[in-house]
Amino acid sequence: MALLALANLGLVAFDLSYVPLRDFYLREFRSLTQVYDPIKAIEPHRETQRYLETVENLKVELQKPTGLQSPRVETLLQELRDRSVEMIETNPFQEANKTGTLEKIKNRMRRRIGNDSAKQSFITFWSLPYLSQNWEKWEKEIAFYNQEIQPLIATNYFRQIGETGYFDDHFWLIDIWFIIPFAIEFLARTYYIHRTRIGLTWIEAMLWRWYDIFMLLPFWRLLRIITVALRLHQAKLLNLEPVRLQVNRGLAANFAEELAEVIVIRVINQTQSSIRRGELRRLIANKEARPYIDINNVNEVEAIANLLMKITVYQVLPKIQPDLEAILKHNIDKILQSSPAYRGLQQVPGLGTIPAQITENLVREISQAAYQTLTSSLEDDPVGAELSRQLMEHFTQALGSEVQRQQTIQKIQSLLIDMLEEIKLNYVQNLSEGDLEQVLEEKRAISQIVKR
Repeated sequence: MALLALANLGLVAFDLSYVPLRDFYLREFRSLTQVYDPIKAIEPHRETQRYLETVENLKVELQKPTGLQSPRVETLLQELRDRSVEMIETNPFQEANKTGTLEKIKNRMRRRIGNDSAKQSFITFWSLPYLSQNWEKWEKEIAFYNQEIQPLIATNYFRQIGETGYFDDHFWLIDIWFIIPFAIEFLARTYYIHRTRIGLTWIEAMLWRWYDIFMLLPFWRLLRIITVALRLHQAKLLNLEPVRLQVNRGLAANFAEELAEVIVIRVINQTQSSIRRGELRRLIANKEARPYIDINNVNEVEAIANLLMKITVYQVLPKIQPDLEAILKHNIDKILQSSPAYRGLQQVPGLGTIPAQITENLVREISQAAYQTLTSSLEDDPVGAELSRQLMEHFTQALGSEVQRQQTIQKIQSLLIDMLEEIKLNYVQNLSEGDLEQVLEEKRAISQIVKR
């Protein structure tokens, strides 16, 4: 059945290409056009066919012993002159969409005669004085006609138009012999699926192999390429697995991109709506009153605060201690400079550098004492730890009460809404397929590792 579908697709492709390539078939496979022209309702055009027949009659007269002196030659030449002018004026090639062919004929005749007028060139060509310039002149001109003009005129045709307004086409007479076996197979397969799949309706059973429907349609025949490709793949005559994987990846990437944007934008929009409705204020005001579900018996806020405190004391402060000492020294110097006794001491000979040394020692002692106090409160000083906890608790309470003030909460709400909008514009809209393609690539790599 797969090979039969392939044969049918090849025939459909030939049928669709027949009219555009008919000139080639007429030149190289004339017997094929004699068989297939009736299928496409193609027949010789009456006007151009009479023109060709008239030339053939002229050739017969010229082959007689009398040659150009035959009394019927002048009559045939006059008829050809009249038909040439009529062919140029009425353009019988237009119906077959072959006006370009007529232009080729006219141009070749112009070059042959050396006249810019196509009508005058034909009149001159089919005239007794022109053909009788010497004894072999007419043979050369007839040979020119046979090689350059006659094949072009012979390509013209007439095609019947049916009552639908489209060209008649009898391809269905051939196609029906392919549709019938596929229709029988489709019905049999649908019956089998309906019987073996419990709860499946006839329509659902038909859609089980939806791609086979294209083989039954007398229109949109090129869609049969889908059926043929899938059948060849199922028959293991064609490997479409790489194509299927690539299509799946593309669909997954596009779907995931859209889905991610929709979800994130939806979450941000809901957060903005909650802030506008004043839920942030109620969250702060009713912190103690509302029921709260704890999943690990840990106060995450305090745990995070303690963690940040330790990072600050043990990691951050040692790195910025010189900067803190410089600021502290600068402020002590400013205070001492305002004292007249300090300024007087600096001007005493031999004692001018002592105040500076005292200041540096004082700053160093203060910073080291402060650092030791912080570290000891975090390590082995339960009193210091309790004081730090109270400080954090009072700080949180004071911050919460201040945040609940009307002006403050409105400003925070406005800033949060703007920040979320900026996130939506700058990051969510920039979720690219490349990022998702990288995720899919990582997923494929993991799958390969699991298979090994």
